[in-house]
Amino acid sequence: MVSQEQRRRQLAREKFLRQQQRRTEARRKSRVRNSVIASVLGVVLIGSVALYTTGALEQDDDRANANAEVTPSASAPSKAPDPCDKPADGKPKSATWKKEPAMSIDKSAKYTLKLDTTCGGIDVALKASAAPHTVNSFAFLAGKGYFDHTKCHRLTTNGIYVLQCGDPTGTGTGGPGYTIPDENLKDGSLKDNIYPAGTVAMANTGQKDSGGSQFFLVYRDSQLPPSYTPFGTVSEAGMKVLKKIADAGENTGAGDGAPNATVVIDKATVTES
Repeated sequence: MVSQEQRRRQLAREKFLRQQQRRTEARRKSRVRNSVIASVLGVVLIGSVALYTTGALEQDDDRANANAEVTPSASAPSKAPDPCDKPADGKPKSATWKKEPAMSIDKSAKYTLKLDTTCGGIDVALKASAAPHTVNSFAFLAGKGYFDHTKCHRLTTNGIYVLQCGDPTGTGTGGPGYTIPDENLKDGSLKDNIYPAGTVAMANTGQKDSGGSQFFLVYRDSQLPPSYTPFGTVSEAGMKVLKKIADAGENTGAGDGAPNATVVIDKATVTES
């Protein structure tokens, strides 16, 4: 018959063995998780290097964003204080159209795009005569409230220096359902493949005539292939807003991610002057 003391020792041994098994399993899971995270981060870094090497600035057509869990030992990128205000009440629209809108602008007139954002107003002088399809599309979409309550989803701070906006889904994959032709690719402001600070240009999928609604604002001279329709120039006051957004950085610490600033277009308006 087992004594009380023997039974106590037996239970203690069993408890010790269970603890050892749990610790061994925890270490195994930790090794597997860290291996997976390292693989994911490697893919992200390779993709970022490719972006800066080719100078490509594209819509993220059919690409999913990979989000890796940060291990306790990893140091997360420092995040500057959010310099922007709370967005106005409202949600982005989900409407799409089957074809490019009919031409309704006066190509000889002057047009201004005003972006009322949570970070401040950004005025853009539009190039209607040089990029009529692009300006006409913007006037149409702005009139439909398409850009209202949309996030500027991408900020690049290494290699190229742009803020990308115009996607109601906030993922880099959205668009109006139609595409517009490339225009003004030989604009006099583009020299030596440099898109100068203040340029507003169309994003695309990397294919000819694939622009939709996504666009980018250049806050510092950026070297890019002349494949992105330049259709506007940011005002001096608007450049100060862009600098404030850029100074807050992006959320990956790798130079290409979502802005740390809460950049939302509360209202977009195109007016003829």
